[in-house]
Amino acid sequence: MTKDQLFAFAQQITPQKTLSRVIGKIAECETSWVKNTFITQFIKKYQVDMSEAINSDPLSYRNFNDFFTRAIRPELRPISEQSDSIACPADGAISQLGKIEHGTILQAKGHHYSLTSLLGGDAALSDQFLGGSFATVYLSPKDYHRVHMPLTGKLTKMIHIPGKLFSVNKVTAEQIPSVFARNERTVCLFDTEAGPMAVILVGAMIVASIETVWAGQVTPFNKNVVTWDYSALNQVEIQKGEEMGRFKLGSTAIVLFGKDAVNWEESLQAETPTTMGMPFGTINQPQ
Repeated sequence: MTKDQLFAFAQQITPQKTLSRVIGKIAECETSWVKNTFITQFIKKYQVDMSEAINSDPLSYRNFNDFFTRAIRPELRPISEQSDSIACPADGAISQLGKIEHGTILQAKGHHYSLTSLLGGDAALSDQFLGGSFATVYLSPKDYHRVHMPLTGKLTKMIHIPGKLFSVNKVTAEQIPSVFARNERTVCLFDTEAGPMAVILVGAMIVASIETVWAGQVTPFNKNVVTWDYSALNQVEIQKGEEMGRFKLGSTAIVLFGKDAVNWEESLQAETPTTMGMPFGTINQPQ
């Protein structure tokens, strides 16, 4: 068994949710010596650049989660301003991106997973994205962990889908089939000028929670699929570049568009570093 295979196997026998609950409690702890120890060690291990944060004093944060989801200085992440441009949703790196072919999405070389499974088994919903485009952004521990809107959109639906909590790093994506469609996740659906857009926040090992700006904490550990329908309200509209959600401890964001709706930037490929707000693609204009 290779090192990578052993890492994947260890995740399958680890009590993922129990571990995540314990880490989540520590991450919310406000005792000074506890939170300061975790914050300073985390900064040292992952070489976090605190000069980018609006609050650059790491020990002034209320707890580890507040530090982890720290706001970044907006001038450091300008939002792509061209009217037809799509903004990158998060700091991190491209895991994969491309076309949704035959109802499947590329996870890693040799691994595809079902679009319908990713969206919680809703075939009617997945039909909107058949033949469309996807982009997967992996947020590493050192990255800025707020997710922003690629395009201005009106929220129509949010779906919480329970699942596993495998790591979502490159090694795991190459070793564990359908990891993004097996992990706990929150699917956020919007109407945009490019048609339907989904932004999917995927949980991972020791992720304490996923939050959205309109609903607050959505996860962790609900046991059933839960759907919130916002279409009749027609009230939640978020502008391109504005925050739409965040992770407390790292994970992955997946963006979906419908067929012929967008083109990704040609320079983007697997493992390309990303910064929130950078040009991510363009909208295909109607002929």
